[in-house]
Amino acid sequence: MWDSSGISGIGLLQDFPIQVLVAYGAKVNGLIAAPNYQWWRFVTPMFLHVNLIHLLVNMYSLWMIGPYVEKLYGSAKFVVFWVLTGIAGVVASYITVRPGWATNSLARFIFKAFDEPSAGASGALFGLVGVLFVFGIKFRHELPEGFKRAFGTGLVPIILLNLVIGFIGRRSIDNAAHLGGLLSGAAIALLVQYRRPGENQGSTIFWRALQVAALALLVFSFFKVGQRFYVPRLQQQPRREDVFNSYANVMNQAQETAAAVVYERDFRNVAASTQMLASTISPDPKAEELKVRVLILFDKAKATANASPSPGDEKRSVPADQKLIEEYVALRKDYDAWLKSAAPKADR
Repeated sequence: MWDSSGISGIGLLQDFPIQVLVAYGAKVNGLIAAPNYQWWRFVTPMFLHVNLIHLLVNMYSLWMIGPYVEKLYGSAKFVVFWVLTGIAGVVASYITVRPGWATNSLARFIFKAFDEPSAGASGALFGLVGVLFVFGIKFRHELPEGFKRAFGTGLVPIILLNLVIGFIGRRSIDNAAHLGGLLSGAAIALLVQYRRPGENQGSTIFWRALQVAALALLVFSFFKVGQRFYVPRLQQQPRREDVFNSYANVMNQAQETAAAVVYERDFRNVAASTQMLASTISPDPKAEELKVRVLILFDKAKATANASPSPGDEKRSVPADQKLIEEYVALRKDYDAWLKSAAPKADR
C-alpha cells in the first residue's frame, strides 16, 4: 500500500489515498451491495490500515490482549474468534451507513451520513476485549485476584474510555465496527468454553477444522481482491490541472446519475458513480464537500425509495421526492459556483 501510494517514509504518517484503500479491499457499501456483490470486503478490511500509526496502535493492542485469549482458549479458537469478530465489526459498519439517521451528534456516534472506505483491525480487537470481559464474569469465582482486576468488570474503564474517545473522534472512528466486534466477542464467550486441561480430542479436531476454514476464507477473500486489483501508481503528486479536470469529469457524471436517481428513481449507475467518487482526488475542501453531498444524496434517495427495484426492473416509475429535488438543485447551483471560481486557479 505504501508503494502503491508513491509516498515517502514520512508520508506513512498520513492516510493512504482513498483509491489505494479501495483497491486493497477496504469496506465500501456501494461495492458490497448490488450490482457489484464484492462480499469479500466483509473480510479483508480487518487486515488493512489507513496509515502506519493506525497499524502500530492496533498491533500493540493485539500484542497486549491477544496472548490472554490464546492461552485461555487455544490458538485454533483464537484464530476463529479473530476472524468472526472482525467480520462482525465490518457488518456492523455496513448496516449503520444510514444518512437519514445521522441527524445529531449522538446518532453520528454510530450511524454514518455517507458511504466512505473503512478499514482496520479494531473491530476484532474489541471482539477480544468482549471475550475477556464475559470470561471474567463467567468465571469470577475461579479466578485469582489479579485476573479479576484484568478481566471481567476490570475491563469496564477501558471499554468506557474507548467509547468516549470514539465519541470525540466520531468523524474518523468507526464506532459501529467497535461495538459490533465487542458484542460478537461477548456472545462468543457466552457460548464457547475456554480450553480446560484434558480437553477431549474431538473438540480439538472440530476447532482445528474451523481454524483451517477461517484461514481459507481469508486467503480466498484476498484472492478475490487480487482478481480485481487496480490502483494507479502515484509516484508523484499529480498536477493541479489534472486533478481539477479528473474531478470535474467524475462530478459531471455523478450529477447525471443523481438526476436520474432523484427524478426517475433510476439507481442503475449509483454503484459505479460511488466507486468513481471514492477514488477521485478533490482539488480543495469545498470540492470534497460537494463530492460528499452527492454521496449523501444517493444514500437518501435509497432510504426514501418505497421498495427496492426487482431484478431486471431497476428503473421504477414513481413520483419524485420534492426534498431530494431541492437538495439536488442546490447542489448543482453550489457546484456551478465552485466551478467558476476554481477553474481559473486550475489553469494557472
